[in-house]
Amino acid sequence: MTRLSVEMLAADAPPPITSAGHAQLGIAVLVGIAVIVLLITKFKLHAFLALTVGSLALGAAAGAPLDKAITSFTSGLGSTVAGVGVLIALGAILGKLLADSGGADQIVDTILAKAGGRAMPWAMVLIASVVGLPLFFEVGIVLLIPVVLMVAKRGNFSLMRIGIPALAGLSVMHGLIPPHPGPLVAIDAVKANLGVTLALGIVVAIPTVIIAGPLFSKLAARWVDVPAPDRMLPQRASEQLERRPGFGPTLATVLLPVVLMLAKALVDIVVDDPANHTQRVFDVVGSPLIALLAAVIVGFFTLGRPAGFTRDRLQQTVEKGLMPIAGILLIVGAGGGFKQTLIDSGVGQMILDISKDWSIPALLLAWLIAVAIRLATGSATVATVSAAGLVAPLAADMSTAHTALLVLAIGAGSLFFSHVNDAGFWLVKEYFGLKVGQTVKTWSLMETIISVVAGGLVLLLSLIV
Repeated sequence: MTRLSVEMLAADAPPPITSAGHAQLGIAVLVGIAVIVLLITKFKLHAFLALTVGSLALGAAAGAPLDKAITSFTSGLGSTVAGVGVLIALGAILGKLLADSGGADQIVDTILAKAGGRAMPWAMVLIASVVGLPLFFEVGIVLLIPVVLMVAKRGNFSLMRIGIPALAGLSVMHGLIPPHPGPLVAIDAVKANLGVTLALGIVVAIPTVIIAGPLFSKLAARWVDVPAPDRMLPQRASEQLERRPGFGPTLATVLLPVVLMLAKALVDIVVDDPANHTQRVFDVVGSPLIALLAAVIVGFFTLGRPAGFTRDRLQQTVEKGLMPIAGILLIVGAGGGFKQTLIDSGVGQMILDISKDWSIPALLLAWLIAVAIRLATGSATVATVSAAGLVAPLAADMSTAHTALLVLAIGAGSLFFSHVNDAGFWLVKEYFGLKVGQTVKTWSLMETIISVVAGGLVLLLSLIV
């Protein structure tokens, strides 16, 4: 096949590609991903820069004019940030407000006060799932580590019996449930319905977190029986506060965006009339932007005011919540640029043709691609945005439910076997005071269980819905 034409690169739907073209594009994909992996793992380059360079390498290897490859990358970056950037920012503000006000501590303490003995691992799953809903994974770990260590020490529990359920709850939220960056990017890439994805994500998440959390923690505690380390006990936010918000208002604030988005999905299914006034109202209030914005504004009164925050303190909380997400936004945006370069170069059409020729179920193919990129780069977010770009054309003829399941298949694959090239691996190792081998037998295996169970449940649901 000759070099890709300018017209082909700019087209919305590239024309059919010959087998030779498939070979060229297949090599281009391998080159692009190899460059990203090498830059991240070998040269320790930031994922934003690695994705940028990898996108240009992909375009060059596919035979696309460099100026057109640059245009594809920048347009994809811009559209992705426009689609999910504000949502990530609002989620970060809500998470920071929840942490600084002591609201997260209030949820933790209330649930722990009502749980004891054998119920403690289940309580940790519940705490991590609720607290992890608006928080990024790394923030959730930092927030919950003092609780995990405190409960393990005071209750004389195995660290793994308490820690694994908490990590499972955070990880499942991170990979499957919006408004976390990965699921949001995948939803935007494959044009999935957010409410339906959220509803099906909860259906998949509940059994997944039970199996990978409380149930697996029994085995993990036998394999790695270590006490809670005395170090790594950061101060809890509420210890610096004279008062903190109540459990009910805090929980209501955290769940508000979820309830609004699920309500929109339910009304869309029941009413199914775009001209209906009720549906139009829920289309607005249940949109991710309005749902998260409402939660943030409500949080000022239900979280900030009870904690005694002044207007200046609320402003500082918002600013501090936004500062750490610059890197995440850039990675997500660059992932969108990589996705658009894949599509404009014809790689999306190639994946579509391969899935038909090889008779590979689209959901399984999406899971496998995400697994491969996750193993190579160590980043669940990079795996999600890259895999979403590759399989986006597969969603063209899918139903609303199956498009949502495609997002969940990608999210499940992006969690597979965290190892030494994943920052989360080292975060867990250091906080829990584990050796590398112990971290693999607990954290890495837990991530694999989440990925496999969630992927299996997605395939099972595809036969039902």
